[in-house]
Amino acid sequence: MSTNAPPSPSSLRPPYARSAPPPGARAVATALVVAMAGAALLAGPAGASAVAPAPVAPAPVTPTPVAPVLAPAAPDAESDADAAAPPASPPTPESESTPDSAPDSASAPDSASAPESAPRFEGKAFDTCEAPSLAVMRAWLSSPYRAVGVYFGGRGRGCPVQKELTPAWVASAHAMGWRLLPLFVGSQAPCVHSAAKRPYAIGSTPWSQGVQEAGDAVRAARALGIGESSPLYLDIEAFRLEDTSCAATTLSFVRAWNREVRRLGYLPGYYSSADTGIRQIERERKAGTQDLPSVLWFARWRGEPALYTETSLHPEAWTPHARIHQYVGNVAESYGGRRMLIDRNAVDAPVARVTTAGTAASGRLRPGPDPDSGAGRLHPEEVRQPSLLQPEADPGSGPGADTQGALRF
Repeated sequence: MSTNAPPSPSSLRPPYARSAPPPGARAVATALVVAMAGAALLAGPAGASAVAPAPVAPAPVTPTPVAPVLAPAAPDAESDADAAAPPASPPTPESESTPDSAPDSASAPDSASAPESAPRFEGKAFDTCEAPSLAVMRAWLSSPYRAVGVYFGGRGRGCPVQKELTPAWVASAHAMGWRLLPLFVGSQAPCVHSAAKRPYAIGSTPWSQGVQEAGDAVRAARALGIGESSPLYLDIEAFRLEDTSCAATTLSFVRAWNREVRRLGYLPGYYSSADTGIRQIERERKAGTQDLPSVLWFARWRGEPALYTETSLHPEAWTPHARIHQYVGNVAESYGGRRMLIDRNAVDAPVARVTTAGTAASGRLRPGPDPDSGAGRLHPEEVRQPSLLQPEADPGSGPGADTQGALRF
């Protein structure tokens, strides 16, 4: 609003109203007024050339309400086991999550996205509770076996004292031509069948316990000269799979162990009974669960090897070159005058990468088998995570019928 009052009518009266103007003055005044008015029209309002006209204020806008963030939908029944696996305390890494959709029933384990490599062996192997002496290993070069399972660590081992198992033993046995399958027997399922294993039950924080024991396994392997990319086989003895709480605890421990072993540069393998631990892992594979083993070692004592016909596994799961079958247990065998109680295994899987060079120990070092020994085959080429290719032929229909060939160095 303007603060100046409009002029009164008297102020507009000419000052000389009583006197007549001189002749022609009215015309000059009129012309002058017209000229001034035209100039004002041409120049526009004062300051218009320097100041832009004020913008017209927009009409008020009603804000659009923001929809509230919805809570995640509850997982369906298929992923319940996976969702329950990682414990609430301590929290699992952020990268762990249940896949949005389960893969095809014949898909490979999720670990296929992280390639790892290791030497691969095909043939026969034995495992025994305590690592034999180098003299016994030398004598058993006359056997059909060329790989050996060694229990290198874990609080649940049946033979915790391994007086022969040293870096020198590992290097020397490897130099003889033996290939090693490292087994770690740590904590066990709370509902484990074996009474001897119950004192080693997994505790109330299975995920953190699995991570810790994976670190123990890697340190023990490194100390023996078993290098990165080697498989480390976690041994979980048979348990009551129908006990859902126990099964979930066990799965959480196993997945954590697998993830940490893989993070530390090794290949996570898994040994268990075909009807319990192996059946559970196959079920989780079908559900799309993460952090599963890269190699499976299943026990079914049927008297003959059946690497690719095990009923607990899809025919194409964990193939190629990612299976071991323990097909006979607790049998006594003698070679070179040395007797041992062993389990028999058929192998098409990764073996340890030994990082320490072996030397001749206590006398002459016998060379590896000749091409006609039928001991097995070592494939030095890299083995990547299992994919789903067509399974190879069964290596045999009974003991002594495995794939023939010789170790190649």
